[in-house]
Amino acid sequence: MTLSAAIVLAAGEGTRMRSNKPKVLHTFAGKTFLNRVMNSVAALEPATLAVVVHFQAERVAEAARSYNEHVTIVNQDDIPGTGRAVQCAMSQLAENGGINGPVLIAASDMPLLDSATLRQLVEFHTVSGNGATVLTTILDDPTGYGRIIRDPQGNVLRIVEQKDANRSELAVQEVNTSVYVFDAKLLARAIADLKSNNAQGEFYLTDALETARSAGKVGAFTAPDPLTVEGVNDRVQLAALARTYNRRVCEHWMREGVTILDPETTWIEDDVTIGRDATILPGSFLQGHTVIGEDAMIGPYTTLIDAVVDDGATVERSRVQESHIGARTNIGPWTYLRPGNEFGEDAKAGAFVEMKKAHIGNGTKVPHLSYVGDAQLGDHTNIGGGTITANYDGVHKSRTRIGSGCHVGAGNLFVAPVEVGDNVTTGAGSVVRHAVPSDTMVYSENTQHNVEGWKPAWER
Repeated sequence: MTLSAAIVLAAGEGTRMRSNKPKVLHTFAGKTFLNRVMNSVAALEPATLAVVVHFQAERVAEAARSYNEHVTIVNQDDIPGTGRAVQCAMSQLAENGGINGPVLIAASDMPLLDSATLRQLVEFHTVSGNGATVLTTILDDPTGYGRIIRDPQGNVLRIVEQKDANRSELAVQEVNTSVYVFDAKLLARAIADLKSNNAQGEFYLTDALETARSAGKVGAFTAPDPLTVEGVNDRVQLAALARTYNRRVCEHWMREGVTILDPETTWIEDDVTIGRDATILPGSFLQGHTVIGEDAMIGPYTTLIDAVVDDGATVERSRVQESHIGARTNIGPWTYLRPGNEFGEDAKAGAFVEMKKAHIGNGTKVPHLSYVGDAQLGDHTNIGGGTITANYDGVHKSRTRIGSGCHVGAGNLFVAPVEVGDNVTTGAGSVVRHAVPSDTMVYSENTQHNVEGWKPAWER
């Protein structure tokens, strides 16, 4: 099976989304619609992958290039319709040397369109000897979709759009998914004479099937799983499809040995991996390339973004981004880990702690009410509540280094850059501005002044 070209249609505005960005750049399970469709199409290794753009063309083109650096961008002119989009694509591909063989055409508003379904479609097309093959599905409620009209032998006669269908045609439950495979030469002939005499005043690609039928056989392949070809036209459909899909994702992980107490409030994106006997509590959002180890406990009400949580660790009521949590380490509740943190084993970041680019050693604890940024803490050090590493002077970010076996008193301020040795004890309220050698106790002397009768008598 060799695809001479694949054309992804991404020119539309998607007005029913009521959005300032094109519909194809809305996200689903962590990736945009366009990204997901392009990935599925690219898995078939077409000789040329083209994306047709028009509405906010440069924005969509930039996104497409970020997903696949080898993509060919086709700009559709102001003439509307999917048929016109393919005309523009075929014209540009012809200028680039032409194509010969099967051409896959796919809409980009089906976020669950998968490579397995596309591969089956192309294989069916090749084996059947069709000039054109339509990917279809059967829906209980086909409202809004183009209907597949067949002849008594089951061959595809035409596709009728919702607004152009009569009563008997509207009763048909087999619908067009806007995914096709054409023979390249037949496609070129079929789109040459498209007309816009329809309710929308557009050039429909579906009309090309009637021309194709006069020149060759037109068949249909029904998608095994209707969910994979379900389109999204508005945010209501997006939410419904996302919930249905997320339920499947949760069920997959539960069958792999993960405990998910409430799948309805647990959201897991595609690239997340979870170890056996991990527990995910309600209200958790697992995003990006998050990796969760065995026996870990996540949640409730926790967001992990590109985080790594090792075996036996706990992350409770917290937000963790691009950070590594070591084995048996406890995070939370109400902890904010910004990108770049690295925790050893058996460590802790407790309530109302914020960290950024911090290296926390084995057994080291930052229990509560502290900020640790651009810092390295050794092993088995304890940080008192209210401690701050002052890492930013308004121009530069500087690092703080605190050794192993240290006991940091409450309310300490470390003015970076500063280095504190091993086995150091600091007094409560200390401001540490200079290096402290190992095995030392350091404190800041602060003269206390009492001013009696400070408030007027009438305020007492």
